Amino acid sequence: PDDVSQLLKLPTIGLIGKIERKGLAEGTAYVVDEPRSPIAEAFRSLRTNLEFAGVSKPLRTILITSSGPSEGKSTVAINLAMVIAQSGKKVVLVDADLRRPSIHSKLKLTSGAGLTDMFRSLATDQDASVPWGDNPEIMVIPSGDIPPNPTELLGSDRMTQILNQLCKKFDIVVIDSPPFIV
Repeated sequence: PDDVSQLLKLPTIGLIGKIERKGLAEGTAYVVDEPRSPIAEAFRSLRTNLEFAGVSKPLRTILITSSGPSEGKSTVAINLAMVIAQSGKKVVLVDADLRRPSIHSKLKLTSGAGLTDMFRSLATDQDASVPWGDNPEIMVIPSGDIPPNPTELLGSDRMTQILNQLCKKFDIVVIDSPPFIV
């Protein structure tokens, strides 16, 4: 963390250790399965640090990315969304990795209508939102069908409209994005 902070000239707001899922239930968040673990505490600390970072202008959207594929960004997005919801905020987790979506499979959700359907106005955010678990404060918008032009969609005015619409209905929008390399 010190090397990253020194290189980027930015403070470290959280450090999450390696998450071992052995013997834990599929379709849930680690922070739900192991609420007293150091990892769960690290996610709660990250949530608190993000709240302090947005003290003058509260954060409404949080984008989670990584430098490359299979580095844990979806796991971080899932667990961060859950700890934010556990604090009583209404949260929507959006799977915006339109090349290799994984939120629906990690959470054992059926991937019906999703973000790509919202782009084409075939679904509203209410149609595409799927409740997750027992917490009424958290919803998930799966990716939907994989499009031929994900980069153009994510950088479009329509994506801005979708995010603005979600910010009106939810306190926090957590976005699982494609890896930075994309």
